[in-house]
Amino acid sequence: TYKDLIQKGKAESSCEIRKRIKKARKIQEERYYQEEVRYNGQLSAKQVEKYCVLGKQEQKMMEQIFETMELSARGYHKILKVARTIADLEESDTILESHITEAVRFRSVDRKYWGVETI
Repeated sequence: TYKDLIQKGKAESSCEIRKRIKKARKIQEERYYQEEVRYNGQLSAKQVEKYCVLGKQEQKMMEQIFETMELSARGYHKILKVARTIADLEESDTILESHITEAVRFRSVDRKYWGVETI
């Protein structure tokens, strides 16, 4: 948040960020050890359904996002894969509304400023 940004205090160092990323990658490698993929970004549509399971509130939220943003199936799955990655970075077993919100923001920024869809 903006408040977090302007607050004086110790920010997360590059070393700490690197550790979180390594941990998230390990989580993904362990999750997909019997699959053909190693990371969330490589998931097929069928694998997204298997590994990006949403709770009722999160499903409702994604339905609203799907309709409001007029997503394709591909766009929908990309948001879920990014949300799964955000959840992994936070060591969360489940994808929460906050993870989905952050993933949608990344998509919105890319489309607004660069006119491209990268997630």
